[in-house]
Amino acid sequence: MQLKKASITDIIALKKICIDAYSLNFHNHWNDDGLEWYLNKEFSTKRLTLDLADKNTEYFFIEHNLKAVGFIKIKNYSITSLPFANSAEVEKIYVLPDFKGMGIGKLALNEIIKKTIAQGYKNLFLCVIDSNENAIAFYKKLGFQLYDTTSLDIPFFKEALKGMFRMVKELKS
Repeated sequence: MQLKKASITDIIALKKICIDAYSLNFHNHWNDDGLEWYLNKEFSTKRLTLDLADKNTEYFFIEHNLKAVGFIKIKNYSITSLPFANSAEVEKIYVLPDFKGMGIGKLALNEIIKKTIAQGYKNLFLCVIDSNENAIAFYKKLGFQLYDTTSLDIPFFKEALKGMFRMVKELKS
């Protein structure tokens, strides 16, 4: 496993892995045409171009045997509305279903933790659907702790799945 930072020249490949990894994992979380709406909102060429131009946003391909098998999106914050400042957020981390259970996600997230520490951030946080027990257990094993609850405020997402846990990992250099 290796992480490869995405740049604007990777936009076509980035869009493909984002759409594939997200839709294969979460297609059943949406009502009606919600999945298509979300994919267009989050992973359009325009949105990815804006994200890649933002100095506080980074995308990484998760590669296995030189093939993209997932991606991570990181947002860096010097100040957040949360009680901890100087933090980074794992906004998205998705691995293709065929590559789950191989330790790839753990290796990728550990690399992100190292990069985040090297950049001087004090905390790494993320949100996870509160009923996604496997993901919650995965994050706990990596040292994330439950911090508070929130909920998704997006249309078309199934109401029963909108509950979220915010989890945080204090980073020590």
